Parts: sequence; structure tokens; C-alpha cells
Amino acid sequence: MAFTTVTPAPPLRGAIETIWDWVVDPGDFRFERVLPQPGSALIINLLEDQTRVYTDDEERRCERLPGTVFSGQSTRSFVIDSAEQIAVMGVAFRPGGTVPFFRERMDLLCDRHTALEDLAGAPGRVLRERLLHARDARERLAILERWLAARFAAIPLHPAVGFALGVFSASPLVQRVGEVIDASGMSARRFGTLFREQVGIGAKRFARMQRFRAVVAQVQRGCRIEWAHVAADCGFHDQPHLVREFREFSGMTPAAYVAQRGQHVNHIALPD
Repeated sequence: MAFTTVTPAPPLRGAIETIWDWVVDPGDFRFERVLPQPGSALIINLLEDQTRVYTDDEERRCERLPGTVFSGQSTRSFVIDSAEQIAVMGVAFRPGGTVPFFRERMDLLCDRHTALEDLAGAPGRVLRERLLHARDARERLAILERWLAARFAAIPLHPAVGFALGVFSASPLVQRVGEVIDASGMSARRFGTLFREQVGIGAKRFARMQRFRAVVAQVQRGCRIEWAHVAADCGFHDQPHLVREFREFSGMTPAAYVAQRGQHVNHIALPD
């Protein structure tokens, strides 16, 4: 297994958390549930020119896309298969970080996977071919970073959106949403529209997702879990409230997550 990551140089660093390259020997086939998290991603399948995404329900409907896709801000889990996870690259955009790269409204791409060529045109079509001709992970990462730098435009987040994201990242408490809107000097309606266009979801849902992620992080750190304490620490009214919110975002209960969690916090292997 080889997992290589780079943190891009400025100005990309303000929009992108990491660029990564993953190569692993084939193993037993399995489905994996991918949990939502703040931010969007670019995923490039180097093994085959196809991306398969499944609905997280009993029907498990499959959507087939080209090998390079943009994964918009997710608010619910989805399912992938491990057969695609042999040679993959990705870009993890920070919340709102796609504004300098794509001209689309992010709320139109929420909970969707979109072929990169539909967003970037011809440059999106040739990117994967260039990566396939690279000698190693280091060269692939350099090619991908240069491609991103060439697309980068100095289009900043609106200051009100940037301020809100800073507050929500610092605290998972959803009660702060009203305070943030008041501090922006905008009407709630204007602020909400702007936040959805640049981040992909509304401010309140984003804050709720931050709170959900705080639970995931706390569970990953602890061996013995006291759910009442977790609920209180992460700003939930009570334990049933935590369970409802966790299930809405992840498609599973907190207890099921604990039982099925593995090495990778966002990928949960599904039972056969």
C-alpha cells in the first residue's frame, strides 16, 4: 500500500486541504459507506475510466460516471465498491474552496457526482490521460497540482461566508448561526443564498454537519464511549437527538458506526 499526500503551495493552500495519491494491491471485494464531511472533492480513478457510486439503501442503485468526477458537498452517506480503490487520486477542497476553480453554483452540485469534463471542458477530459503517463506518485501529484494552479482564479469567498466558516469550524454549536447572520450585516435571506451558492448547503445544515463530525472525531479518539457525555460535549439536547442527527447524516446509528468502524474514519465496510 502506498498513500502519498501533499499540501499545495499558496494560493492553492487556502482552497485545498490536501492532494493525495493511493495505490494498493487488490483485495477482497466489498462495499463501503462513505460518510459526509465538510468540503467537496475531485476523485480520479486511474485503474479504469469509470466511477461507480451507489445509493445507501436496500436497492443500492448504481450510477456510472467517467473516471474523473467532482463530488459536491455531501449531506448524506453514499456507497462505493473497493474494486475502484486500487489506484486513485483525489483533491480535498476546503468548504467554499471550489469558488476559484469552477463557475458553477455549489448548491446545484450538492449530493451529486459530476463528470469533471462537464465542469472544466476539454482540460478536464485530458487530465486523467496525463496522469496515466506519469512515472510515479510524486510526478502525478505535481501534474495535478499544476493543473489546479492553471485553473485557479483570484475569486475570493464573500467575507461574510468566510467569517461564518471560521466560526463554524471553531465550534460545533448550531446556536451560533443566528449570531453569525446578525454579524454579517445582511438579511437572513441574502446571507443564506450566498452561503448556499458558495459552500453548497445552508449555514444551519453546515453547522449541524460540523456537530456530527465532532461526534465522529470524539468516538474515534475514545475506547469506552459514554453516549450521554458525547451528546453533551457536542452540543446535542440529549442522546436521542444525537442518534437522530447521526442517522440522518450517516445512514446508521452511532452504535452501528462504532461496531463497524475501521482504520479509515470516513469509510465503513458494509457487511456482506
